[in-house]
Amino acid sequence: MKQTALYIHIPFCKHKCIYCDFYSIITTDNINPFLSALKKEIETYSKIYSKDRIITSIFLGGGTPSLMNVDYLNEILNQIHKNFTVADNVETTIETNPDSISLEKLKKFKNIGFNRISIGVQSFNEDELKFLTRIHSKDAAVKTVKNANRAGFENINIDLIFNLPKQTKEIWMSNLKQAVSLPITHLSAYSLILERGTILNKMVLDGKVTLQDSDYDADLYSSTIDFLTEQGFKQYEVSNFCKDGFECRHNNSYWHYKEYLSFGTAAHSFVNGKRWWNFSSLKKYISEIKNCGTAVRNFEVLTKEQKLNEYVMLSLRSKGLNKNEFTEKFGSAWLKEKEDYFSKLIKNDFFKNNSETIKLTKHGYAICDEIIKNLL
Repeated sequence: MKQTALYIHIPFCKHKCIYCDFYSIITTDNINPFLSALKKEIETYSKIYSKDRIITSIFLGGGTPSLMNVDYLNEILNQIHKNFTVADNVETTIETNPDSISLEKLKKFKNIGFNRISIGVQSFNEDELKFLTRIHSKDAAVKTVKNANRAGFENINIDLIFNLPKQTKEIWMSNLKQAVSLPITHLSAYSLILERGTILNKMVLDGKVTLQDSDYDADLYSSTIDFLTEQGFKQYEVSNFCKDGFECRHNNSYWHYKEYLSFGTAAHSFVNGKRWWNFSSLKKYISEIKNCGTAVRNFEVLTKEQKLNEYVMLSLRSKGLNKNEFTEKFGSAWLKEKEDYFSKLIKNDFFKNNSETIKLTKHGYAICDEIIKNLL
């Protein structure tokens, strides 16, 4: 049985933040038609892919899936279990925001099968929350994390964003200190990135917002690694840190170049060297599912070069490049071709090398994108 991750994209949201480029919509229209379409899509793909697969992780993202009522979410989970073989110890994650959740609802989420929760905090600083147009307060964020713990969640992630405009090192470190004082087991720390089409991108282009430079970003990132390591969190991917035993199984499926199926608006899947993605528009998605059973907008079959590039990029961002595994998949020519560059990076403390794995150091993680660009 092939271990496979499963992702559900639920597009509904209370509010669109200025930095967000994920497909989300602020509406209550078509909530029930979406559920019907989603269940049909799951059933359609189960007829093709369920026989030789076992689902090891389920992740509901968005949007804000926790906005949906518990019965709605329970129907989705039941449809997955009905149509696929699901591992007994499946990791089942739901994304939430501090403005959309109560202790009572968190308890219900736990009762229907969610065992991991990811909370979009982004900052514990009121001015930063206002800038990001988040609609929760610091106190609400703290309360939500504590309530998740009270509800029985032992696996709790929070997301934070650093290198915001005017963010001092003191403010960022206070965010991290607040985070580790809470009962979390996982922390995702992302540098602020401008995405095309977002409100923030337009604000920068119009000169209303000025971003801080890459050197300052690298300094904040390095301090983040040092601080979280001292607090007992290990770094297992460029932006992700966890306590022992709490690596995100679902995200590791992506980073370790494993296969995954995704359902819902704008969802991307990757199976047998083929990648495909759904229409983003909610109305178009519902219409396509109704008429065809699927809502595929386009697809690509990856070439050997694309597979190699993606494998290298994802490996270096996470567990490191396993030389034996790489050679089995792609042969040894590429590694021999890059020997001099790897040696240079090892000499300058950007890589650590052993008989099995080439892995980025803390300094290497700070310039990860540049290293991967040069390699590929």
